[in-house]
Amino acid sequence: MSGGGKWGRRLVIAVPNIWLILFFMVPFLVVLKISLSEPRIAIPPYAPLWDWVNGALEFNINFDNYAYMWEDSLYINAYLSSLKIAAISTLLALFIGYPMAYYIARSPEPRRSILLLLVVLPFWTSFLLRVYAWIGILKTKGVLNEALLWLGIIDEPLIIMQTNVAVYIGIVYTYLPFLILPLYANLVKLDDTLLEASYDLGASRISSFFRITLPLSMPGIIAGSMLVFIPVIGEYVIPALLGGLNISKTATGRWLRRWRW
Repeated sequence: MSGGGKWGRRLVIAVPNIWLILFFMVPFLVVLKISLSEPRIAIPPYAPLWDWVNGALEFNINFDNYAYMWEDSLYINAYLSSLKIAAISTLLALFIGYPMAYYIARSPEPRRSILLLLVVLPFWTSFLLRVYAWIGILKTKGVLNEALLWLGIIDEPLIIMQTNVAVYIGIVYTYLPFLILPLYANLVKLDDTLLEASYDLGASRISSFFRITLPLSMPGIIAGSMLVFIPVIGEYVIPALLGGLNISKTATGRWLRRWRW
């Protein structure tokens, strides 16, 4: 390979690496520095990690913040609860999103393009407005309760708002496209001749799905699940608006109640 080709490859790799260093590693190092600093009433509200004293470099590393995090069960319980909610939300999104992605991938054109447009369409609306819309749907006198009462399915309104159920509904609705799109990209490339060979050998559709389609779609499942699980761990808006202050086992709810007091 020529020298120009090698430099071209290095340049292509350098662009995303520089991006990650600037917008991921640098903010991470800043936060790490703050976590190891001693708090003080000043601007900035923390002491520097090192300083020159009498011509010598002196380090002032403080681990009290990490010790306090392990001593107070509030933070550990809140983080474990965030992991639980993220895991359940990811599983719910997978159970709902996989059939949708499979149907879109197996649909003929132009129906496939229309279905993909419907999946992406919610992104054209503000994230905050979509969450607020769920408040109008799930509240005691909201659209859902009024419809169920009118149909005679329930005798009194359901209490959905300010519960974990509302949080799961909001999270799954919001992050479902992030799971559908990677799955669709994986399923649409599936070789149909493998399924035809499976049918010719006497396998049923269900057996072919579990032996061929599902294993080959695992990269899409993993990618989509990670795109849902990771951001949901740090989700703030949905628990704050749909869960409110009555959620006892989410990081947002625990922090808000403590802050109010």
